[in-house]
Amino acid sequence: MISRFFFPAPLPSAGEVTLPEALAHHAARVLRLRDGDPVILFDGHGGETPAQLAVRGKTWLARLGEASAVERESPLALVLVQGLASGDKMDWIVQKATELGIAGVVPLAAARSVLRLSGERAEKRAAHWQQVAVAACEQCGRNRVPQVAPVSSLDAYLAGAARQRKLVLAPQGGLPLRRIAAPAADAPLHLLVGPEGGWSEAELAACLRAGAEPLSLGPRVLRTETAGLAAVAALQAVWGDF
Repeated sequence: MISRFFFPAPLPSAGEVTLPEALAHHAARVLRLRDGDPVILFDGHGGETPAQLAVRGKTWLARLGEASAVERESPLALVLVQGLASGDKMDWIVQKATELGIAGVVPLAAARSVLRLSGERAEKRAAHWQQVAVAACEQCGRNRVPQVAPVSSLDAYLAGAARQRKLVLAPQGGLPLRRIAAPAADAPLHLLVGPEGGWSEAELAACLRAGAEPLSLGPRVLRTETAGLAAVAALQAVWGDF
């Protein structure tokens, strides 16, 4: 399989580009690629470009071929609004949700979140999750990188997403997916998933007041890192490209 790399600047239509140091290090030290090896570059704006590595001393370049407009995005513009989960669970959620085709991630500081982030620490974690999404796109073949938003409170998110159609996972009292109306074509759909301890009663009530539709995934209680991904897969199967 030809290695794929995200190039952090708009790719020109022809010629050569110099690989950033981190990208060159990954190609040389991790993947053991060599001068002349084929690669695929994408810049996150759609499409991909085949290229050939060229090593000149300590500088790594890529000779660009003819760009391809290939897209692997789902017709369902699904944004995952995820209550912060502890440990490496957020990495896992962002990685797998990207593979499943989500269009964006909004990390939420929920009342029962074990992980607490604010200020510079929150900014660093969001930047880290953005890189997790980049790496997932490199692996799964996507040419558009989902945007990971800054960590937000639920109140701030609901205020800014007043016009967005929202589904909120609600183990008790939620409707099965078969009873949820299909989204309008090309209209974003936001999926709200609680943290390890679930939504508090006040949070769930706030979501419902803001127009979110309660969605149930059956009688079993799922962990937060399972629930969101299961819901994303189900929504992709019904309205996406599965």
